[in-house]
Amino acid sequence: MPTFDCSAILFDLDGVLVDSTPSVTRQWRWWGAEHNIDPDKVLEIAHGVRTIEVVRLLAPHLDAEAEVKKIEQREANDTDGVVVMPGAAELLKSLPEGSWCVVTSGTRYLATSRLRLADLPIPRVLISAEDVRKGKPDPEPYLMGARLLGVNPADCMVIEDAPAGIRSGRAGGMKVIALARTYAASELKEADLVVDTLHQIRVRAQDGKLRVDA
Repeated sequence: MPTFDCSAILFDLDGVLVDSTPSVTRQWRWWGAEHNIDPDKVLEIAHGVRTIEVVRLLAPHLDAEAEVKKIEQREANDTDGVVVMPGAAELLKSLPEGSWCVVTSGTRYLATSRLRLADLPIPRVLISAEDVRKGKPDPEPYLMGARLLGVNPADCMVIEDAPAGIRSGRAGGMKVIALARTYAASELKEADLVVDTLHQIRVRAQDGKLRVDA
């Protein structure tokens, strides 16, 4: 069983703490159909990436900010099938206060809506799409999370489910555990470790550090 020592854990949200795949898939398919864009092409790039970057790439003729508000409002309202990920509540309860945060490509409104729906705590530090100039796979989101937690990036552990997020954490100098739920394990090889469920991750607080067994 691999063991990692760190000072903080930075969680992606969708596909890690909350299973929102049904909602995300439905909303992006509807958006693609509305604008005559192949929905499969949309879904190829949408997961783990900020909505505004998907819109700018696939529909540069649209008002990206207006589209983001529309898409993410729809996602927040579409709660069918959105559930807490197995093991998420237990893992968060095992962490000392202030030792973790959420780093998401979604908006703050969408992130807090999903955390409340899943009955998970809203952390003191939550990095959302509006907080950064560059989203994942750029390291900016995770580096901002580490800075606001007051932790050296090299002492951070990232838990992700998407290749873009893995690259973001690794580019920031962090260790990354990938959860093989949204993508197959074969697509997550850039992570330091791949697990099937959060139940496989155990955390012990010891002398101001976190010992992560997975």
